[in-house]
Amino acid sequence: MTPLPHHWIIGPGALGRLIGLRLATSGSRVTLAGRRPLPERQTLITPEGTRLDATLFTTTLANLAGTPDVVHLTTKAYGAEGAHAALAPRLPAGTPLVLWQNGFGCQPRLTARHDGPVLCATTTEGAFVEGDDRVVHAGHGETLIGDLSPSSNAAHGELARTLASALTQAGLPARTVDDIRRRLWQKLAVNAAINPLVARFRILNGELRAPRYRPLVESLIAEVAAILAAEGIDPPEGQGAPGWQALVWRVIEGTAGNRASMLQDVLAARPTEHEAILGPLLDAADAHGLQAPGLAELAAWLRQRELAGIGNCC
Repeated sequence: MTPLPHHWIIGPGALGRLIGLRLATSGSRVTLAGRRPLPERQTLITPEGTRLDATLFTTTLANLAGTPDVVHLTTKAYGAEGAHAALAPRLPAGTPLVLWQNGFGCQPRLTARHDGPVLCATTTEGAFVEGDDRVVHAGHGETLIGDLSPSSNAAHGELARTLASALTQAGLPARTVDDIRRRLWQKLAVNAAINPLVARFRILNGELRAPRYRPLVESLIAEVAAILAAEGIDPPEGQGAPGWQALVWRVIEGTAGNRASMLQDVLAARPTEHEAILGPLLDAADAHGLQAPGLAELAAWLRQRELAGIGNCC
């Protein structure tokens, strides 16, 4: 497999910096690009407490120069299409693009729009930032990579395997799948059962195991399971709610010390990805005549928070 030595990370938040630092410490060349340049010296704290330091080239989207081997778009879902529109004129035709967004909305549109191979990635790795120069890898997970239209271009499979190998060697276990659409829906289900609750109560993922919160998680899992059953989306293990329960609680256990991305956004007074995560589920519930009061209440709270002017994008 041909290596991918130069990675552009567009959107250097917690996930973007985790990917960038892991790749950099394994020998890849990495450029981090955001709305403002970050310190080039970055620190990664591993789940085991080890400190890894690396020097990365950091810049702004407007000042990007050169030619990447692959572009990782790690912005929030609501910013992905705008970032791509600004980036696309700078890229040679055929540049591979990897989409790391939550939810299932922008991925099909960007797959159709981008002039080159597009891969979608979904991960259960947990990370949060501490200042401009430090990211904490709070919990180990797994990354799945695939193409929304795998039969359309056989070269995409080789590209996915190359990227999965690079991530695995960098300490982020990854593998390719041929059903990434289903996997994105599965990740959406996990996010819907975890992120809004930890954001609402301002707690770490692992605190959902407490007696106070466990019934709320179980109720959301039941709503999500019914919606996805109507959509024909099966959980990774088993059928129906038990499979979804196993998946959600496994992620909660594996990321117990993590501050979920939605919690980070609430604490930083930023917009959240509630439309990308809860919107598709609530739309599907409406389409199938299903009730989802827990999901709807959390979506309304998050929406009201932003309508009240809390969390202007910065």
